[in-house]
Amino acid sequence: MKLGIMQPYFLPYIGYYQLIAAVDTFIIYDNIKYTKKGWINRNRFLRNNTDAVFSIPLKKASDSTFVVQRELADDFDRGAMLNQFKGAYRNAPYFRETWPLIEHIVQHPENNLFLYIKHSIAETCAHLGIETDIRVSSEIDVDHGLKAQDKVIALCRSVGADEYINAIGGLELYDKGEFRAHGVDLKFIKAKPFEYSQFGAPFVPWLSIVDVLMFNQRDAVRSCITSNYELG
Repeated sequence: MKLGIMQPYFLPYIGYYQLIAAVDTFIIYDNIKYTKKGWINRNRFLRNNTDAVFSIPLKKASDSTFVVQRELADDFDRGAMLNQFKGAYRNAPYFRETWPLIEHIVQHPENNLFLYIKHSIAETCAHLGIETDIRVSSEIDVDHGLKAQDKVIALCRSVGADEYINAIGGLELYDKGEFRAHGVDLKFIKAKPFEYSQFGAPFVPWLSIVDVLMFNQRDAVRSCITSNYELG
């Protein structure tokens, strides 16, 4: 069984979904610390032919809180976020096909950050026909005090995975020999460039999945997600 594990990210880039589609079970970390400068509650989209950041505002909380303990700000204006996306993409070729998904995700009434993001991931996967089993890390029976590689191996063993696929960014963090000693084959996935027309302007790569869906037919996005990467 192939396993992937990642932090929760709100409307992340296409490589995130390639990892989900490449595995049988995908675990989302909920019991990890929220990082202010990370990409958990923000990402990039195309505005006026350049990249701009969109983000979910959060209530103030201690720096030591887990993602699952964070709450969306009371003044989070979902309508304003939707207007950002509409202003950026209303003339995109696949706006009409993609807009109901974006509305459904942004308007979700959940105020817990983790649950709000988990919902967005699940809905995007459904839209793209990705049927991977998605689970939550805190619900897996392991010692949650473990860190880094040890925790990943424990999660692999708990769910019965014999193959673990990680994003290429973790290449220097994990030891294939250590995984092999526990009966797990460690592999890394790297997204290949996927270039497409963005209103005829110079291409801005690695934006949110929102950008990919606005400019590409859904079947083309599915094909990219299932094949346009390197695995090894």
